[in-house]
Amino acid sequence: MTLVLRFAAGSHKGLIREGNEDSGYAGPRLLAVADGMGGAAAGEVASSEVLGSIVRLDEDVPGADLLTLLGDAVQGANDRLRQMVEEDPQLEGMGCTLTAMLWTGQRMGLVHVGDSRAYLLRDGSLVQITQDHTWVQRLVDEGRITPEEAETHPQRSLLMRALDGRGQVEPDLSIREVRAGDRYLICSDGLSGPVSHQTLQDTLGSFYSPEQTVQELIQLALRGGGPDNITCIVADVIDVGATDTLSGQFNDVPVVVGAVAETPPSSAAADRSIQDTPAGRAAGLGRAPQGAFGPAEGYEGGYGAAPAGFGPAEGYDGYGPGEPGVYGTEEFGDEKAPRRKGRALKLSLAALVTLGLLGGAGFFGYQWTQDQYYVGVDGDHVAVYQGLNQSLAGLSLSSVHTSYKDVELKYLPQDQRTHVTNTISASSLGDAGETVKKLAEQATFCHRVADVRATTANQPAGIPAAGAPATAQPAAAVAHAGFRTATTPSPSATGRGPAAAAPTASPTPAPSTAAPGTAAPSQSAAAPATGPQGDLPGFTDEERQKADSCPKP
Repeated sequence: MTLVLRFAAGSHKGLIREGNEDSGYAGPRLLAVADGMGGAAAGEVASSEVLGSIVRLDEDVPGADLLTLLGDAVQGANDRLRQMVEEDPQLEGMGCTLTAMLWTGQRMGLVHVGDSRAYLLRDGSLVQITQDHTWVQRLVDEGRITPEEAETHPQRSLLMRALDGRGQVEPDLSIREVRAGDRYLICSDGLSGPVSHQTLQDTLGSFYSPEQTVQELIQLALRGGGPDNITCIVADVIDVGATDTLSGQFNDVPVVVGAVAETPPSSAAADRSIQDTPAGRAAGLGRAPQGAFGPAEGYEGGYGAAPAGFGPAEGYDGYGPGEPGVYGTEEFGDEKAPRRKGRALKLSLAALVTLGLLGGAGFFGYQWTQDQYYVGVDGDHVAVYQGLNQSLAGLSLSSVHTSYKDVELKYLPQDQRTHVTNTISASSLGDAGETVKKLAEQATFCHRVADVRATTANQPAGIPAAGAPATAQPAAAVAHAGFRTATTPSPSATGRGPAAAAPTASPTPAPSTAAPGTAAPSQSAAAPATGPQGDLPGFTDEERQKADSCPKP
């Protein structure tokens, strides 16, 4: 029995994003999807560099233990991101997820970091074989919410792990035995988010070729609103005999899609590592047209078109029966002038209709923009903007709807400050208000932390800080579905936003046991704080951990 992979890959920027930060690579041995994050902080650079670092694994035969190869490659990719940030501080905050599979011919090695996903369709049943490294998945694992609630949870994009060049990355590594007939799907959350598990299962089981399946999956995500970049790889495990004449027809040339195809890895070392592999030499990474076996960049659908895209080229009308094919067949004489006048009238009418349609589209387009909101920066504080965070012919398509001068940027943690600077999308004005409310709670908490730290620093030893609370109620964590910036793992959370801290009950004062005639202790006196005091007297241990993310004086 000889097993081979037949694969296809496709990528689309979606209907909302300005650019594509996803990268995908599919080769005879390696299948990988990286979902970049960081927005203005170059998420597309991160995903491209990570795939450029691991593509050397796509060799004819892996020469070492699968998990060792994958683990070392991922750590090397993370080190590459760290080096890039050190060389260019403007890239601070960039990062990406990574889900990759390395094939030996009998087994699959799987490495996973973040919320991109890998699925296995076997015997008609689709199973997710990776676990999301997100805050809501942790809540599901702890039994605090159901999987159904996780699908619509406002913090479903809050990452706990990602490749961001900070510290040692902790990927999930595993080995999977494969069978002939298995079908694998690797995708970014731009597909798994808007398309349900059942629809994925039906689609993967309904189409024969990976090429057709990739096209249909991308169209389904676009029909679901296309809120994020969409990248997917479909690979079939096929049994071919040694004498099978079809075995040589399966594609063994790698497919590169997304940001890595548009923006090849910047480092010469990474570029050489790609070119030095058989796959790299065959594919010419980053230089072949994007979208092989899938919609090319900018492809908007055209649902119902032939799966393989065959047919007349755009704008080609052909010369069918009745069309003049040689000179001398046209009629001349008195009828020629009226025919020209009639054609001119038709063109004028068509122009008027076109102008009317454009005017109507422009009006309804403007009305649509007025129903769009996002959270951004207004000077040194937070504001809600109405419209689109874009400009047209030098004119801004948004304006400040509400400015919150009491929510100052300087009191927000660095990652949240970056989110606000890059803007946080909102589904409605109410959604934007909820985001600002959470930011305000975080800013208020950090403001209080700054005041206590300043007071403590100026107090003589042994004297409690004035105003130090007896108990401190933890502020609600600030997170939003649009947060996509990864941070270093901490006891609370990392990635696209901070994780929530569980509320801590205030200690109950013990009853007074003072002797008669002795003044009872004041009920308003500060109760002893639990745990070491440090520079935040009166704060709980959880609040001190949360305070670590607040700006330092």
